[in-house]
Amino acid sequence: MKDIKIETRNLSLHYGEKKALKDITMQIPSNKVTALIGPSGCGKSTFLRSINRMNDLIPSVTITGQLLVEGIDIYDKNVDVVNIRKKIGMVFQKSNPFPKSIYENVAYGPRINGIKNKSELDEIVETSLKQAAIWEELKDRLDDSAMGLSGGQQQRLCIARTLAVNPDIILMDEPASALDPISTSKIEELIHELKEQYTIIIVTHNMQQAARTSDYTAFFYLGKLIEMDKTKTIFTKPNQKQTEDYITGRFG
Repeated sequence: MKDIKIETRNLSLHYGEKKALKDITMQIPSNKVTALIGPSGCGKSTFLRSINRMNDLIPSVTITGQLLVEGIDIYDKNVDVVNIRKKIGMVFQKSNPFPKSIYENVAYGPRINGIKNKSELDEIVETSLKQAAIWEELKDRLDDSAMGLSGGQQQRLCIARTLAVNPDIILMDEPASALDPISTSKIEELIHELKEQYTIIIVTHNMQQAARTSDYTAFFYLGKLIEMDKTKTIFTKPNQKQTEDYITGRFG
């Protein structure tokens, strides 16, 4: 696998006494979509949140092993967590726009990062909304509240907000699970376009979505990585019987 963006080595995570991730060793390539699949509670969202250190916010968490982003262990004590989170954007299952205008939602991150110039902010807002394939729908409504948008539009706005701070990596935790089929297909098309510029990791319960949108698929079960390979291989010739049983619907 060429151009490794993220690598984990024996990554384990405990919530208090409970071991939620067990010795995960895997490599995630640059500019590809990697899907994390597996039954509820198998560790895939916990793993996703480890990549931008969101689990740090939970008091009882302990993490061992290494998680390297471009060769740097992000759990090293000298690493600046704020910089890590700038490089790694997150899109959640439930769209969470701020109760502000559409414009202010997208401009918020760049403003926090010190960009004050109005024309520069205008350009970032337009570019980010275009990248999120929603500029044409929203360009005449930038001063309207983001709370008045449909669910699918809100989710694409949240993707635009993530893109506005110029990340390298985008994490998506079931980004389409609350959306209707038309909005879902727009998000999937968008994921396909964005991988030209970003490394994308998506958690999904939807097997067809993993098959449609991802280049690589990793199957998690009970906190372990059972298998990771090219998506086509995972869905047609998996190495492990457990993977095959899950994909064919025998359990999960």
